[in-house]
This record gives sequence, structure tokens and C-alpha cells, in this order.
Amino acid sequence: MNAPIHVGCCGFPKAMPQYFRTFSVVEIQKTFYQLPREDTAAGWREKAPAEFEFTLKAWQGITHLATSPTYRKAGIAISESQKAHYGHFQPTDEVMQAWEGTRRMAEILQARIIVLQCPPNFKPGDENQRNLESFLQAIQPHPFRLAIEFRADWPRDFIEDLCRRFPVIHCTDPFAADPVPGDVAYYRLHGAPPGEKMYRYQYTDGDLQNLADKLTRDTQAGREVYCMFNNVTMWEDALRFRERLLAV
Repeated sequence: MNAPIHVGCCGFPKAMPQYFRTFSVVEIQKTFYQLPREDTAAGWREKAPAEFEFTLKAWQGITHLATSPTYRKAGIAISESQKAHYGHFQPTDEVMQAWEGTRRMAEILQARIIVLQCPPNFKPGDENQRNLESFLQAIQPHPFRLAIEFRADWPRDFIEDLCRRFPVIHCTDPFAADPVPGDVAYYRLHGAPPGEKMYRYQYTDGDLQNLADKLTRDTQAGREVYCMFNNVTMWEDALRFRERLLAV
């Protein structure tokens, strides 16, 4: 029997009740910008069907430096003395507090997977490698699977070693890169095939067929797959893709 393919969106493109009736998984985005109140997260869990799955994007205090415009977008004010202590998995109290807040959200939502999206300026290098490995070691043990999305060109052998040792999931955009081997694939589709504008691209029927073929091969190899659309037309594209999967 093939492993399952979970199709959903990054965020709620429709009202929650409609989304819950349509898909069985969502990746929460608000947790990246600013962690919600615990009762807010508990309300999301209570409104969802018991079998519905939440994944979530980790709070940016873990991954993004305080100079990132995403902090301003979230309306977060950080003192000058603390700015250097956020992001890039640094061994600081601020990063660990960001993890604890993220972990608590995942517990409330009964999430299985937490996504750590690295910024483009988190590039390969001794310090960044050391900080990432130390962070992953420091947060052990925990009951979650971490899906790490590198947005700089990290060496594949380093990623393979990281996934073996901790273990983590290598998160990629399937139109941009193949993940390293593992038991779970977590794909985030940003709507940006080569030469296209990010997020605003709507996937063609040919794109979705190629994607269905690729994910089917994953599942035939025993790999469980998450396929999360993150473009402007994510709702329409996710529906079209799910229909195509049913026809495979």
C-alpha cells in the first residue's frame, strides 16, 4: 500500500469552517510572525474536526535576525540591546524562549510537524552550522518532527547528515529541489517555477500532473508526503491538485 499524501494550504485562504470541510491539514502561518494567545490556538483546535491535522511555522525569533522586515510586519518592537540575540539558531535565551513558545503552540494544536524556515541570509558557514546543530541538540527530547527549509545553498551532504542524526525532515519546494531521502517529505509550493514571479504564479495542468507523478513515486517508495500550497491561488491549486491525485 502506498504511503499517504496530505494536501493543504499554508494559512487559511477561506474561512475556517469551509477550510475544515474541504481539507484535512493546514500549516499555520501566524505563529511565524507573532505567537497567538494560547486560548486563540486552543479555539482553533476545538473548532477543527478531531482528525484534522495542524502543522505550524516556527516563530521567527528562532530563525530570523531582528533586522528582518518580518518583525516590522508583525509590529514587534525589540530593544537595541536585544536585537543581536534573535535568529539564526543562536545559543541565546531569546532563541530558546522563541522555541518554548513555538513548542507550546504545537502542543495546544496537537501538531506533529513544526516548520523551521531559514531566511536567505542564513548561509553555509561554520558558525551557522554550529548554531543549528547546537540548537537541535539543546531542544531534545521533544515529540515533534522538525521540517527545515533552507533558502540558501547548503551542502547536500550536510543536510543528509543532519536528517540522519536528529532526525529532521528536509523541506523543499518540489519545483526547485528534491529533498534528501527520508521517511517523510514536506513540500511547500511557493508558486515560483524557474523564471516565474514568486507567489503570484498559478500552477498549470501540466505542472500539477508532473507534481502528481513525483509525489506518487514518493509514496510508492514508502514515503509519507505533505504537499502544502503557499501561492496566491493556493485554494484553487490545492483543489485542482487533489482532484488530479484522485485520477492517478
